[in-house]
Amino acid sequence: MGLIENIKEKAKLQLRTIVLPESEDERVLKATQQVLEEKTAKVVLIGNEDTIKKDALACGANIEGATIIDPKKFDNIDTYINELVELRKKKGLTKEEATEIMTTEPRFFGCMMVRLGDADGLVAGSNSPTSDVLKAAIHVIKTAPGINTVSSAFIMETADGKFGDNGLILFADCAVIPEPNAEQLADIACATAATAASVVGLDPRVAMLSFSTKGSAKHPLVDKVQFAVDILEDRNVDFAFDGEMQADAAIVEAIGAKKAPGSEVAGKANVLVFPDLQSGNIGYKLVQRFAGAAAHGPVVQGLAKPVNDLSRGCSIEDISNLVAITATQIK
Repeated sequence: MGLIENIKEKAKLQLRTIVLPESEDERVLKATQQVLEEKTAKVVLIGNEDTIKKDALACGANIEGATIIDPKKFDNIDTYINELVELRKKKGLTKEEATEIMTTEPRFFGCMMVRLGDADGLVAGSNSPTSDVLKAAIHVIKTAPGINTVSSAFIMETADGKFGDNGLILFADCAVIPEPNAEQLADIACATAATAASVVGLDPRVAMLSFSTKGSAKHPLVDKVQFAVDILEDRNVDFAFDGEMQADAAIVEAIGAKKAPGSEVAGKANVLVFPDLQSGNIGYKLVQRFAGAAAHGPVVQGLAKPVNDLSRGCSIEDISNLVAITATQIK
């Protein structure tokens, strides 16, 4: 059984409620049918009920069993509006502005559902840029306790099973923070370790990557990664980590033993934290294309409750898979 199949089986054990706010996208409607048929989550669609049902009929999607909520007819809308005003009062948001947002911006409405416990998680982005999804999530849901950084991870699934745990290895951050500082790198490590454990079921072994291994090179970029390792040590985290180290030292056992003898991570890493977005994004795409690896994600991390972002070029399968992943992030 592959990774996604395992995640879906896990999601079925405790059926969560996931909001899909972009009901105008027929891929979302077809993915809703798939999620309901597979019984991996309960689905909430946001929008005008008549329009959604008409669109579903037109594209051949059976959405019977999904909950449809129209913010403009929602009985508890005042609570949502007042909560947004309170959250954004330091920014001067008025009640009139909050009303406009809550009744016309489905991603904000969906995130408020999650914040207030009316839903467990949200998946969006098939019909909007990442910035819109993350803006709603950060403004409404906020970051998790002890974490100040929203980041992302890709779950890489390689066919030959040579690296990580039977071919499963997480790459972070590949989609959100262009130039993380040492504190943010430490946050990314903590968040990705949590994703590895909760979503994939791994015992995380985190390698903090660099072009240097254990002081083999001197440079401010190396210093940053070393500082991040120091921060993790100060936090007394509950997962294995080491660094700074080069990628080969992180994943190849013989090289890890030579370059970082005695390390419990070197040569056995199943989480790779890249020093910046350029290297992370390039790295996952090279592995995806050269090695034919499946890249599941990006899984958004660091939020108090799960929200995940889709590519605008996503497939129906991508949406249903990310719904299951989101369901397994919920504690």
